[in-house]
Amino acid sequence: MACVWKIARRGRCQALVFILCLFHLSSVTGQARYSVPEEQAEGSFVGNIARDLGLDVARLISGKARIITKGSRQYVDLNRDKGTLVIKERIDREELCGKTTPCSFSFEVILENPIQLYRVTVEVIDINDNSPLFPKDAVNLKIVENAAAGTRFSLESADDPDVAINDIQKYTFKPSDNFKLEVQNQPDGGKYIEMVLQNPLDREKEETHTLVLIASDGGEPRRTGTVRIHITVLDANDNAPVCRQPVYKADVKENSPVGTVVTTVSANDADKGVNGEITYSIAHVAREAKQLFEVNVKTGEIKVAGNLDFERSKTYQLNVQASDHGGYTDTCKVIVQIIDENDNVPTIQLMSFSNSISEDSPPGTTIAVVNVDDEDSDGNGVVKCSINSDVPFNIESSLTGYYTIVTENVLDRESIPEYNITITVSDQGSPPLSTTKNINVKVSDVNDNPPKFDESEYSQTLPENNSPGFSVFTLSATDADGGQNARVSYFIEEKQINGAQVSSLVSVNSETGAIHAVRSFDYEQIKWFEFNVTARDAGSPPLSSVATVRILIQDQNDNPPQVLYPVQTGGSLVAEMVPRSSDVGYLVTKVVAVDVDSGQNAWLSYKLQKATDRALFEVGSQNGEIRTIRQVTDKDAVKQRLSVIVEDNGQPSRSATVVVNVAVADSFPEVLSEFTDFTHDKEYNDNLTFYLVLALAVVSFLFITCVVVIISVKIYRWRQSRVLFHSNLPVIPYYPPRYSDTLGTGTLQHVYNYEVCRTTDSRKSDCKFGGAGSQNVLIMDPSSTGTMQRIQSEKSILDEPDSPLEVRPLTY
Repeated sequence: MACVWKIARRGRCQALVFILCLFHLSSVTGQARYSVPEEQAEGSFVGNIARDLGLDVARLISGKARIITKGSRQYVDLNRDKGTLVIKERIDREELCGKTTPCSFSFEVILENPIQLYRVTVEVIDINDNSPLFPKDAVNLKIVENAAAGTRFSLESADDPDVAINDIQKYTFKPSDNFKLEVQNQPDGGKYIEMVLQNPLDREKEETHTLVLIASDGGEPRRTGTVRIHITVLDANDNAPVCRQPVYKADVKENSPVGTVVTTVSANDADKGVNGEITYSIAHVAREAKQLFEVNVKTGEIKVAGNLDFERSKTYQLNVQASDHGGYTDTCKVIVQIIDENDNVPTIQLMSFSNSISEDSPPGTTIAVVNVDDEDSDGNGVVKCSINSDVPFNIESSLTGYYTIVTENVLDRESIPEYNITITVSDQGSPPLSTTKNINVKVSDVNDNPPKFDESEYSQTLPENNSPGFSVFTLSATDADGGQNARVSYFIEEKQINGAQVSSLVSVNSETGAIHAVRSFDYEQIKWFEFNVTARDAGSPPLSSVATVRILIQDQNDNPPQVLYPVQTGGSLVAEMVPRSSDVGYLVTKVVAVDVDSGQNAWLSYKLQKATDRALFEVGSQNGEIRTIRQVTDKDAVKQRLSVIVEDNGQPSRSATVVVNVAVADSFPEVLSEFTDFTHDKEYNDNLTFYLVLALAVVSFLFITCVVVIISVKIYRWRQSRVLFHSNLPVIPYYPPRYSDTLGTGTLQHVYNYEVCRTTDSRKSDCKFGGAGSQNVLIMDPSSTGTMQRIQSEKSILDEPDSPLEVRPLTY
């Protein structure tokens, strides 16, 4: 143990600055002692604790140094930035210690990380801030005139809360003609004052006397207190009371109820009558003693009048004065010894406490420092400290009255996240008293558990043609850790799928784990794909786990059937020829269609939707074959139009329609004679109405113009015919070469000339062919009307709107 002493002087007071003691225990501890005058202003310097304890200011700051006091008041504060102790609250030595010397108070300075404990004692130096004070401003005494010289009269002493040199040092009397003053020191530190008669009194000369008793202390500046003594001289009473014994001793238990008899004092007076009657009173004692005890004025019985506390004072001395009516007194001493009772419950105070401890802390880590105390004495003040046994902690004694709670085993937050520790302190009194204090220690998390998926592999179907952003499903991972260590984020590992990054196909919500489709999927392009999702926690370092996700694209009926045969073109028509000699079941053609969907969405069925003659043809529902269902006859129309619908088996089903043109004929020329024009579905633009109106206006204009021209030509020809009719010129018929005669005798050559023109645009396609020469004659005679009528009838038939061909005669 090393001790350092330093002496400093502040003002007029020389004080002991500090004593620093270093003890080598389980942890580094020390002790310092300072002295400071009372009544110092707040902020006054006490001492440099950092220098005296050998600590750096940085250590005080990093260790969160603070002062721990047992009581509710803290007189000294710690300035961590400077490492000094300063006055925090005005210190009144008299209030703190009373008459006890030396007066001091202690506190502890505690540092953390690691925990260090220092005990500091501050001695409060008394200053002369209190004047002596007598119990009364005036004292009335009655003295018999025949009192002999040397008769003593006790006086109550003054009280000065200050101590040492600042306490009462002397008493003086004024005037001092008949009396002198004698002062005796008592064992308890008090003073016993007696006024001694020097010269006999003569009532006849002077009936009253007034004296002044002055009490002076030794402080600077000197303070005094006075009391006036009024003396009345009485007639003779020559016997004074005498106590039976000068000293009485008694024991009483602390906390004895009020009224408990302590002892009884008695005195005798040789006088009789009124002069022999004795009264008892407690005099010349401290105010506290007067409040705790009372005496029966007639019997001298002393009883408890207040609450006795062994811890406050162990012994009391009472001065019991026996007085007769003649003014004579005698004083006996009563010493009362207080017996300790186990009436104080042990106290527990947390000096340092960490309510959270990391789960990876090694065994032996300190979580709390507690101070236990019992104000009782002997066995009643001996305490034992323990904690409950169902926790992985131990309690160890460090300093006297100090215990540390340390970990016993390795902790696991995932198993037990917190512990409730019950600290029990009991004394050895009878019956023993105990106190418990509960503290809650939470185990802080360490990132020692990776996230875990519910499954290592996930499989989920996704309908094709989904909208971008479609939520596929949500996967989740749990982390047994807590706080940030359990906060799981989800990420997709990048990889190539059919040449595309997986992030361009799907995305995952980093917070919820919801997987969304980034784009719309087509089953016909991609049927399934796999990718990995990583779940990573927010710990340091982060831990992660991986799950495989397989997305299966579910086919939807999103593609209608496509007709491969017969081929549908915009400018031409494919016609199937059926001989008139065909039997029942004759295979006309086969409608071939495919559906790019899969499964039942690709199952196709065929059905005849419309037909020129439904009784002639049928369509195989499964194979699409068009066959005749009866014998073809001559009455059947050459031109047959079939509309076949192809449907898939999806929900809802999709379909396609194909038009099959069938020619019932034995030869190709016969087909051409009927199919003079093809009727095609026309596609109109959005501005079709405009063009129709415009065309109507143009046609109307041309029609009116043509009517006018035709009428003009007719009039002109009529005039010419009238001229020829009235002339005598012969009429010679003229037959152009290669034309037949009107009678159809066959003497002229018959020529068939066919010109077929086809384009991809149906509105621009036409088919021109020339008929027999007998059908196209030049008629010069207006009377030859038969041939013209035949031509007009054929023309009207060919101009029917249902005819797929347009027949135009060629003129040579």
